[in-house]
Amino acid sequence: MDLKSKIILISGPTSSGKSSFAIKVAKKVNGEIINADSMQVYKNLKILSARPDPNQYQKIKHHLYGFLNATKNFSTGDWLRLALKKIKDVQKRKKTPILVGGTGLYFKALTDGLVQIPNISFKSRKQIRSLQKKIGQKKFYEKLLKLDPTSKGKINPTDAQRSIRAYEVKKFTKKSLNEWFKDTKANLFDDNFFKVYIDYSREELIERINQRTEDMIQNGAIKEVKNFIKLKVPKDKSVNKAIGVMEIKQYLNKEKNLKQIKEKIAIKTRQYAKRQRTWARGNMMSWMKLKPKDINKFLKKI
Repeated sequence: MDLKSKIILISGPTSSGKSSFAIKVAKKVNGEIINADSMQVYKNLKILSARPDPNQYQKIKHHLYGFLNATKNFSTGDWLRLALKKIKDVQKRKKTPILVGGTGLYFKALTDGLVQIPNISFKSRKQIRSLQKKIGQKKFYEKLLKLDPTSKGKINPTDAQRSIRAYEVKKFTKKSLNEWFKDTKANLFDDNFFKVYIDYSREELIERINQRTEDMIQNGAIKEVKNFIKLKVPKDKSVNKAIGVMEIKQYLNKEKNLKQIKEKIAIKTRQYAKRQRTWARGNMMSWMKLKPKDINKFLKKI
């Protein structure tokens, strides 16, 4: 299996061992690794975002990790622009680009192109979020289908975030998300990519998530959040949504004990992993699904 001429994409749910797997692949194909995780771009949350440790890089170059201050805005478009530049730079050096992460929108932007939807005002978006919260997701989804029937079968009825996005786009642009996607062109051809999704069973993943939670606390996550608080990051910044930030703040404020916050972090991480797997089922059908027990066999074939 000759992958040196490809752009290798590696995804999977949180705690699935993507980073260590990417390093093993990079050694085989003379590759360099490019981050595709929306939280690992921030320099201030190394532990909570499970950013690879430079000591574990094993002489493999890593790009787009921990370069951005938490107070800065960073969009999917920003990532795509930087990632495309890094891919070209890596290829110029006759190396293989390997993009690894768990942010599905990043990979979709890379493989399918970035949807150029006009900006919708913060006030308008806030009104729609308030409506969804007031009437509940079930009734809100029904309203979405009346406004945009094409959403049926495309958006899970329980997916509040995507339902809200589809609603606001249709309401304020008069075009559905599906129409915007159809009008979008990718920067690269699909043949350029080799796509791998690490597919753990639910039970195995829960065990790994529980262990990761323990490791994060042991490795200094509480101190990391103390330092993060000092930055006084505005509440509207997405980095505040990193799993563990709010929970550890509750511990520092003596609202919850250590056992309670570890349990809450593990639960939220499991919920996030579930959302990632749901995304993959709907958006990564063409990706090779790799079971953990088959990883060594896969590496030998490269």
